[in-house]
Amino acid sequence: MTDTEEPGWATAKTLAEALPYIQHYDRETVVIKYGGHAMGEEEVARKFAADAVLLKMLGLHPVVVHGGGPQISAMLDRAGVKSTFIDGLRVTDEATMEVAEMVLSGAINKELANWITLAGAEADVRGVGLSGKDGRLITVTKATRTRTDPGSKLEEVIDLGFVGEPSKIDPQLITNLIFADHDYIPVVAPIGVAENGQTYNINADTVAGALAGALNAKRMLLLTDVAGVLDEKGELIRQMTLAEARGAIAAGVARGGMIPKLETAIAAVESGVEAVVILDGRRPHAMLVELFTEHGSGTLIRA
Repeated sequence: MTDTEEPGWATAKTLAEALPYIQHYDRETVVIKYGGHAMGEEEVARKFAADAVLLKMLGLHPVVVHGGGPQISAMLDRAGVKSTFIDGLRVTDEATMEVAEMVLSGAINKELANWITLAGAEADVRGVGLSGKDGRLITVTKATRTRTDPGSKLEEVIDLGFVGEPSKIDPQLITNLIFADHDYIPVVAPIGVAENGQTYNINADTVAGALAGALNAKRMLLLTDVAGVLDEKGELIRQMTLAEARGAIAAGVARGGMIPKLETAIAAVESGVEAVVILDGRRPHAMLVELFTEHGSGTLIRA
């Protein structure tokens, strides 16, 4: 029997090989966007929480931003609130905003923070649930969208209701948590507030990108429901420059929901984030494979 076949030796070899990567990320901030349908699967969510705790124990500073679109839709159905869509975008009226905040800042945010606390109980690592309304974390302006009127062919403005775009990020609260004497992992719901006090829903990818830039994060990980960016043959693209990412959008290689993810990645890198990775959050330990092995996981976008 060889060393690698004996119990424990393979694990020790893996840990030893991870050392250069652990040192690379030591005391660096990593912003993680956790979303997609995997959020509704408790076992996957618990494994994600445990991996986030492991990142903290290895010397990284993870900051989690979560989505919750499917859960909002389910609660709207249960509450009998009918959604209006314009060009595939949900109009967030007052009733929808109330449900969205309840689901995002309440049920999802606190559950995920609690799973992190449970996973880190032995070392006393604690998840702290926040939204952009806490400590003036995220100030927003009302989002605007345009579309071409099929009849007149003129551009017209679409009113999406209480949907916002981050206009200012004040990272002081997050910074205080991640550099505290105690081990905290901030968990941020994508809810912000305008200067006049009005609450707005925000796209979670956009929040993660804006927060990563404000925190000067080493990495931003966009965990989603796909392996990453696929080429024309359906094969995974391992790395892309900003120019290549823009080209993939322009050429139609990136389609549907991948377009805003690439746009978010481009904006994050331009704001100072070293690199953004789009990867499959449904696969257990995808973050660990990406950060601590030479193989990586998903598509890495950098300057």
